[in-house]
Amino acid sequence: MKPFNVFPYDSNIDFMRMRWVSVSIAALLMVVSIGAMVTKGFNFALDFTGGIGVELRYDKAPDVDRVREQLDAAGFGGAQVQNFGSGNDLLVRLQAEGTQEGGADRASSIGDAVAKAASLDGNPASKRSSSVISAQVGKDLALNGMYAVLFVIIGFLGYISLRFEKKFAIAATIGTMHDVIICAGWFAISGHEFDLNVLAGILSVMGFSINDTIVVFDRVRENFRSLRADPVEILNKSVNQTLSRTVITSFVAFLTVVALYLYGGDSLKGMAESQMIGIVIGTLSSIFISGALLTMGPLRVSKQDLMPKAKDHAELARRP
Repeated sequence: MKPFNVFPYDSNIDFMRMRWVSVSIAALLMVVSIGAMVTKGFNFALDFTGGIGVELRYDKAPDVDRVREQLDAAGFGGAQVQNFGSGNDLLVRLQAEGTQEGGADRASSIGDAVAKAASLDGNPASKRSSSVISAQVGKDLALNGMYAVLFVIIGFLGYISLRFEKKFAIAATIGTMHDVIICAGWFAISGHEFDLNVLAGILSVMGFSINDTIVVFDRVRENFRSLRADPVEILNKSVNQTLSRTVITSFVAFLTVVALYLYGGDSLKGMAESQMIGIVIGTLSSIFISGALLTMGPLRVSKQDLMPKAKDHAELARRP
């Protein structure tokens, strides 16, 4: 029984012919994304800005969408409402001016107003607790997120340098950062809320992207050692041979994230959105960007780069 392939194993699509166009488009998208992040910034959620958190309890499981509508109508626009604990409990988080100065008294009064506005016909809400979400906590979370990204990048460089070669590590890292920057740039451009779940989604995009790239680079290494051909031709053949695997894996992952986006609720929508964009961009970068970088300038790879022992013997033979 033959394995299912979207594209024939011996397909010969000339991806490397389009490498300058692909890299130019990728660079343009990165510039636009960085520009949006610098000039427009992100619509940070309460995780980063601080605000009020109110825990509500109902006699029976409430309609979350109806609660959101009533809070919007009462002037609590943009409130985050999600289930927690039992089905009868809701957590409402919202931004409110003066919460940092007013402290517990201010949080308590807002919590009472939220409980009144969130009460449903025949199913009133009672306030269990209300507290201030410190903006300092948000700053710490943002800083920890940056540390996580740097840790992942350094880990990628070290791992791929040991497994392949320095040029591969640099190309893979550039491709991964391209995916992350465009994914983050989308949230700056669109103004969609950026919270911890979105940050987690972007970090998962880094893992998906680098895994896809490593599969392609494994085939590149094998072909460089077994084929006698120009590096551009070998890279092109390697991308074609892994094309079906890349597309099928990405398609299945994308379907999973679409289900999360549709049925995971508002609290997970941002993470699913970042993953959907990341999967699409990561797949395209694995096909069009990472391999193309290995044909350009100082990153241009050769057989000697992958066979250092043979290179050393050749240099010894040339010595007098």
